[in-house]
Amino acid sequence: MDPLGTAPRATLADYVVGVIRDQIATGKLRPGAHLRETELAVALDVSRGPIREAFAVLEAEGQVEIRRHRGAFVSVLTQQDVDEVHSLRAAIEALAAERAATRLTSEHFAEMDRILHAMKAASGSIEPQEAVRLDLAFHDVIYDAADHARLRRVWTSIRSQVAFFLHTRNANFPDFPIVGHAEHQELRTVLGAGDPARARTAVEEHMAGSYARLSQLELPSTEDE
Repeated sequence: MDPLGTAPRATLADYVVGVIRDQIATGKLRPGAHLRETELAVALDVSRGPIREAFAVLEAEGQVEIRRHRGAFVSVLTQQDVDEVHSLRAAIEALAAERAATRLTSEHFAEMDRILHAMKAASGSIEPQEAVRLDLAFHDVIYDAADHARLRRVWTSIRSQVAFFLHTRNANFPDFPIVGHAEHQELRTVLGAGDPARARTAVEEHMAGSYARLSQLELPSTEDE
């Protein structure tokens, strides 16, 4: 494994979690890949303790599978995963949009516009990981504006899985330069109108498009298949 950088000395387990999450989300660690403790410890310049702690966190998130006597593996994306994460995200995003529609500030809109500008500037081609970064950054603004701490915690708990799904979607359907800016610009316009019901509908339609693309992939129903 190529060196991944030198770890800061504080919160080593959190550091390792962040690195592995990023490697999974960007496709550098592929589904089913064996995560070897010793190799990761050397690459990240940490002991094996933080590696094991990170595996436990990532297993709880559903991104890593711990197999008895075999070690840790990157989870394989299944249709069940897509269905469950999509249905949960659709529910919380609808609530976030409803609340954000009447709470967005000028600072929130300025941040949305900055992200939209970056999306538009990427017309032609964009790496899947950059598309994911911009996509999630836009939705982070909505959750921030929703002003609901528990809702934000639920989003944080599935955000890395959503990143993984979006990377898979963008790698297989490289149409983000065409639809990414347009769809998020439409969301911004609807949110700017301040109508919670319209905001909910717009987000539901946005979520449905992403789900439809992922559902076109030939994924196993469950990881046992």
